Amino acid sequence: MSALARRIARTLVLPLAVGLVPASSMAQQAGGEAPPTPVTVVTLHPQDVALTTTLPGRVTASATAEVRPQVNGIVVERMFGEGRRVKVGDPLFRIDATTYEAAVAQAEAAVAQARAQAENARREAERLGALRQRNVASESTNDSAIATRDAADAAVKVAQAQLQSARIDLDRTTVRAELDGEIGLAQVSQGALVTASQATPLTVIRTIDPVHVDVTQSAAEIIRWRREMAMQAGPDRTVTLRLADGSDYQQKGTLTAAEPYVNETTGVVTLRLTFGNPDRILLPGMYVQAVVQQALARGVILAPQEGVSRDRRGQPIAMVVNAQNQVEQRELTILQDKGNTWVVSKGLSDGDRLIVEGLQRIAPGMPVAPEERAAAAPAEATPNETPPAAATEKPQEDAPASE
Repeated sequence: MSALARRIARTLVLPLAVGLVPASSMAQQAGGEAPPTPVTVVTLHPQDVALTTTLPGRVTASATAEVRPQVNGIVVERMFGEGRRVKVGDPLFRIDATTYEAAVAQAEAAVAQARAQAENARREAERLGALRQRNVASESTNDSAIATRDAADAAVKVAQAQLQSARIDLDRTTVRAELDGEIGLAQVSQGALVTASQATPLTVIRTIDPVHVDVTQSAAEIIRWRREMAMQAGPDRTVTLRLADGSDYQQKGTLTAAEPYVNETTGVVTLRLTFGNPDRILLPGMYVQAVVQQALARGVILAPQEGVSRDRRGQPIAMVVNAQNQVEQRELTILQDKGNTWVVSKGLSDGDRLIVEGLQRIAPGMPVAPEERAAAAPAEATPNETPPAAATEKPQEDAPASE
């Protein structure tokens, strides 16, 4: 290689070597060791936390009545407002009653005829009885008169029963509500022909205050839940309801019943919850999520979700500052999420300072300058569905000042 080529090579390599010198080394040469990295921490303390589970379910009416006609005829009038509240006995539909009025009149005439015959038979029996006492009439004739009298009395009762049945059918031409609740849409209109006990209801009445929420839970979770409840004094049976838009329902509910049956196909048990519904917010068929307390975890740590991440194996980990202001890595055991925190049973202790900001600039063993996060300006809540790995993503302001 010529001398000119060697000089050119030295000219190119020297700036490159200078550029490879770390900024931290240059800072140390210029002013000594680099200062500890500033981080934001949260001091943790144990507490008792109610562990909950979220179960999907549907709202059902606490009582339902399908209104069907009990007589045949033409609907001549609808007598209620659709979607309104009705009470027991309120008239709903009126069916043409002409035929049934005639049947009542016929039954009344039959009763009058039976009573006249019964009166005649009674007098005949009395006359023959007097003659029998004077030995003028035979005993068989007297017995026949008594039997005729008794049969006439029975005929009166039959006619009266037929009259009562005719009056019942006449009364049924006015279809009335048999349940207090909210009435739905009418399924028939004026002029429609209806028949007794038809398959299609005229309308449906539902009681929606209170309402039921039927949810399902696996049999294994039911067994564990009952075991946990048996170890608690006075277990909490209150339930919180989460609506379809993500908001919480204001009224608290109670666990009222569990069906004593496990579905062979799905292996789940149906639980029934009861909620007050004075404002008619909950409607039958609405999809909801019930938050049910399963157990009470004692002495656990609520760790902010932004301070928890996962390692390459998928295990949850957290960075804490020890007494020497150095970073320590902890492996955690997480029971479940609660709001914007994780419920941690192992890995964190009372007084631990969890690093929640500045995680990109630190590593285990590094010295740091911790600063407690102000209570007046808490970090924004992380949604429940955000995985722990997302907690490692930080805003750009966490970048080192030297960048």
